[in-house]
Amino acid sequence: MSNEPGGPTAAQPDQSDAVDPGADDRSEATGPDADDQSGAAGDHLDAGRPAPAPATTALALLATGWLAAMLWSTREAISSATAGVTAVSLSAFALPGVISAALVAGAAVGLAAGEPVARRTERVTLRFAVAIGAGLLVGLLAALAIDLSYAGDVTTRTIAGTTAAAAVIGGALAGARNGAVVGAVAAAALGTLIFVVAFSVARDPLFNLFGAGDSQQSLVNAASWVSRTESLLAGLIAGGLAFGYLTWARRRVVRDGGAAGPRWPAYLVAGAGPGLLLLLSEVIIRIGGRSLIDLAAALSEADAVAQTSLGTSRVDNAIWVLFVGALTAVVSFGRTLGAPADDEA
Repeated sequence: MSNEPGGPTAAQPDQSDAVDPGADDRSEATGPDADDQSGAAGDHLDAGRPAPAPATTALALLATGWLAAMLWSTREAISSATAGVTAVSLSAFALPGVISAALVAGAAVGLAAGEPVARRTERVTLRFAVAIGAGLLVGLLAALAIDLSYAGDVTTRTIAGTTAAAAVIGGALAGARNGAVVGAVAAAALGTLIFVVAFSVARDPLFNLFGAGDSQQSLVNAASWVSRTESLLAGLIAGGLAFGYLTWARRRVVRDGGAAGPRWPAYLVAGAGPGLLLLLSEVIIRIGGRSLIDLAAALSEADAVAQTSLGTSRVDNAIWVLFVGALTAVVSFGRTLGAPADDEA
């Protein structure tokens, strides 16, 4: 019976034929489809654990050094004043630079303190608490330095309290989940702040280049073009630094065996981040430093006009940096992407 055509012996070839297609499918899965599957799996892993931020300690040291430099320059400007009225005016002019530096320093130090925690645990609350604690430490040290080295009056208390608040807010921002994006924003913002100070050397030659003359209208027009030039260059620098930092983080992820690094939304946020920080600095100034700004504006009608004009100029500059930086970072990232045909090859 077992040797008949319809018996079990004759059914064995059919079973082997049924197994072969599965084997072919498995062999095909080792080709391009397997690469796609592994890439998808890698993307899933990257989505679960964002790319780490590189060189956080160096960034924290640079940002803290810049904050110390701004505090020192502000103290020198105030101490050089010959009258209390002039000291109040100079303090109001120097406050934006100190607040923006404190915000960036708090974010950089908070990131440097929070990244080791992020590599050891997935507890978001712990990382956030460590980042805020680091920003609080920066704020307290800065406030203490201001209180000990500046003249003890309402101006000193306003600068110290607003600086401490800005550092704490920066530390809170550093508690965000994507450390690479926070690092890119902090690095780009720091580079932008340094550029703005360095750009002061080129302001007078640019005034002459843009036709500043003896008339009031020519001075206003030249000042407007100088401000636009500064904002445009600052935005380009912010976007370029954000792109460079995230590209560095992306290459480190690939080198360490990761499937992919930050995607284009990360570049968009990082490029716009410096402008957003400048806008946030303006909010902190108008809330925490309101008493100092009002005191300086009450000195004279010219001081009131100057404070209003400077506030408007800072907001315009922040908006320029935001959009130009975001566009620069995204376009730079897009230029690194190959065509689909090149990727398949």
